Amino acid sequence: MTGYIDWLRAQAGPALLPLAYVTAIVRDAEGRVLFQRRADFGDAWWGLPGGLFEPGETPEDCLRREVLEETGLRVEPHRLTGLYSSLRYRVSYPNGDQAQQVTLCYACRVAGGELRAQADEVSELRYFAPEALPPRPVW
Repeated sequence: MTGYIDWLRAQAGPALLPLAYVTAIVRDAEGRVLFQRRADFGDAWWGLPGGLFEPGETPEDCLRREVLEETGLRVEPHRLTGLYSSLRYRVSYPNGDQAQQVTLCYACRVAGGELRAQADEVSELRYFAPEALPPRPVW
């Protein structure tokens, strides 16, 4: 998340901002769901691949870009599963930045690529069975 978010934070500092995100539900052949452990939150939780919209992107373009960057997989969104936002979805990042997430979540199919974690942002990728999901944040 550089470029746009760096510019935005230079204007607003760490203040609470409503920000638009996308997340991907990516399943393997056994129906397990792909989760990632973010490097900046350490062992605190696992989350779905995705990220922040940049100016000029559609939700689907943002989703494809973020999933490829974070996981090495090329995906195609095939269904919007929900739009999520709540005052409970307030995130305080380790650097002090705050965001209220407004998230579009898509079920996706893998169209190619090779699973690999993005070194600077993602410390681990792993598939989990739906009945045994890892610890994750409320948002």
